[in-house]
Amino acid sequence: MRAIVSVLGQDKPGIIAHISHALYEANANILDITQTVLRDEVFAMTMLVDLSAMKVSFEQLKEQLDAAGEKIGIEVRLMREEIFKSMHRV
Repeated sequence: MRAIVSVLGQDKPGIIAHISHALYEANANILDITQTVLRDEVFAMTMLVDLSAMKVSFEQLKEQLDAAGEKIGIEVRLMREEIFKSMHRV
């Protein structure tokens, strides 16, 4: 199973490190990543992750990512890839 991780918040050092560490701890693999900083303030990132070898449940990963986001004051969303695709189908 694959999923999309979306991150949004005030730009600061360590965002990618915190989120990728939470994924590492769950044994999720980052397949693709894109990130940008808008007007030198707003950080936005999207990751495509492979969850097939994950050591925790989807809900547990969601909680771990939420906790990582709260720790540094950013918003993190986790969505199954098939749901993301169906929501964005034209």
